[in-house]
Amino acid sequence: MRKLFSLMIIIVLVYFARPLWEEPVGDYVDLSFLDPVDNAIDSFIGKADVTTALDEAKEFTARFASQLQALVLTDADSMPEAVGKPELSETDSLFAIHNVTLGMSKEEAQVKVGLPLRLMKNEYGTDWHSYHTDYQNYVLLAYDQNGAVNGMFTNQDIISSTEGITMNSDKEEVREKLGVPLKSLQKGNVQYILDTRDEYDVFKRGSLYITVFYDIHEENTVTALQVIHEDLEKQRKEIYAAPDDDLREGYEYLLFELTNSARIQRELPLLKWDGQTMLTARKHSEDMAEQAYFSHTNKEGKSPFERMSDDGISFFVAGENLAYGQYSSIFAHEGLMNSAGHRENIVKPDFGYLGIGAAFNDEKQPFYTANFFNR
Repeated sequence: MRKLFSLMIIIVLVYFARPLWEEPVGDYVDLSFLDPVDNAIDSFIGKADVTTALDEAKEFTARFASQLQALVLTDADSMPEAVGKPELSETDSLFAIHNVTLGMSKEEAQVKVGLPLRLMKNEYGTDWHSYHTDYQNYVLLAYDQNGAVNGMFTNQDIISSTEGITMNSDKEEVREKLGVPLKSLQKGNVQYILDTRDEYDVFKRGSLYITVFYDIHEENTVTALQVIHEDLEKQRKEIYAAPDDDLREGYEYLLFELTNSARIQRELPLLKWDGQTMLTARKHSEDMAEQAYFSHTNKEGKSPFERMSDDGISFFVAGENLAYGQYSSIFAHEGLMNSAGHRENIVKPDFGYLGIGAAFNDEKQPFYTANFFNR
């Protein structure tokens, strides 16, 4: 606790001294990661409930420390220290991720996974809490109003199941054990047909909605798992979430995290977030959403590389991924990984930086632009 409090004091002092160092440092370092700090610090000031303020401060400190760590690792080719997988216990639940199960309290879960490094708004109107160590043992958890886990996701080999399903299971085995996948989802009076393209299955087992993603390049073995309680699923009134700035930012950062989670599993250097390139990517996503097209070349005939150069982004190698119409960043990422060309960008060793921009059309469908590069 003393170390945590000391770190909080240091962060606050550095923050309030920001006017003295921000301009000279900003010439060399992308400081966009500091944007959420204003709101976070303001939220701590004047809190009547000290316990609530301390809990929020703990999560904020953990997230801010993660951003500082990313800032210090300026060498794009550096590899983080390897971290072992957790010892998975037998579970009485259909699925456990990192030994966390639905219904577990936030306190119990965080004993197993630590403090969250980032909170990202999701399509259910709540937040994904992101847990990992340099993207190793990557877990997303969502909590209900009582602080119980009601959603979880991973794309790493930290799954246990009463059905014996693992990342080595293939589509045939999963369907044999979980039954017939859903063909549609009912939202209000509308029935939405699931366009799975055989790349994922959605199952309804009791009160759980289970989405199992498959890697078509790895013999249709399991590549990711999402488990959602039906109460959380009911919070999503339509198949696409109502867009706002928080959702856009949540989608952008989540796609970035999933990209790094995929890279670290292949022993590839982690990508650094680039705020300037994010703005370039956002402009292209907004343009596609507003003008109803989907292409790497915009209506003015400019390529991704020309758009990046126009915005003053220097690079010696670059690439672009586009996605459109998926229900969330999780579905977008898994779809990109099943596309050979997009997958190549995600796992390309030469890249060191990534900026992702999202936008929504009038039908609430998300457009994603991901610009990879190295300088």
